[in-house]
Amino acid sequence: MKPARFAYERPGDLAGLLARMATAEGSVKLMAGGQSLGPMLNLRLVEPDLVLDITGIPELRRAAIEGDTLVLGALVTHADIEDGRVPDLTGGAMARVAAAIAYRPVRNRGTIGGSLVHADPAADWVTALIALGAEVELASASGRRRLALEAFVTGALDVALAPGEMLVAVRIPALPSGTAWGYVKHCSKIGEFAHAIGAVRIEPGAARARLVIGAIERAPLVVAEARDLFGGRIGPDFAERFDARAAEAFLRDAGMSDPVARHVHVTVLARAVAQAASAPPSRTRTVSEAA
Repeated sequence: MKPARFAYERPGDLAGLLARMATAEGSVKLMAGGQSLGPMLNLRLVEPDLVLDITGIPELRRAAIEGDTLVLGALVTHADIEDGRVPDLTGGAMARVAAAIAYRPVRNRGTIGGSLVHADPAADWVTALIALGAEVELASASGRRRLALEAFVTGALDVALAPGEMLVAVRIPALPSGTAWGYVKHCSKIGEFAHAIGAVRIEPGAARARLVIGAIERAPLVVAEARDLFGGRIGPDFAERFDARAAEAFLRDAGMSDPVARHVHVTVLARAVAQAASAPPSRTRTVSEAA
């Protein structure tokens, strides 16, 4: 199948792009790497009146460190992160997440901004960056704003973008010293979308943790009261204290009615916790598992 007819434009700067978005009539789609939009156009799942190619805008490729925050433009590719062509404040966590995304041709063209805006529940960045406490920077012709990523992703394939607004950058805070990080995903086959994702960021010295459960056909679940999954206390022995029954109850209360699905997600989350405990705090690892 071929896409329905649409107009195509390629603005050369961000101001021009935002102005065009503000004045365009009909439906508008932005194209970057095209790894999601391309197939959707061909299958006529989307039929925009106008496609704006944003690949010629230098500001969207920016990568910089601002204080203790890593700022990545929306057009930074998965391969840019995997290969270390951009700075990193996460001890290698992001590079390892990137390396496990799909296949190398996809990583060469797919962008971090495109992945977040598409908000596929099974995509890696949505879950991993929520666990890392990332923010997104949004822009329109009327100004800019920042939003925590968990507030930006409102559901499966649904984000909090206003009309005429786009994601221009992602802001990732540095991991504090002593932070333990684990990221595990379960796939039918290496390179395919995940059926379950567990991402954990644990700070034993501060007695706090951030656990995120992804690939659940909705926005990722953030465990707000993480102590409840560790017997009420988070310390250096967090791996031994992880309570799979409490995690299972959390998923059941969140609306996951299938006991098999709950078991798979709890198992993946437990492996992410164990991974975080087994790696030195200054190092991180990402595991992609095949069934």
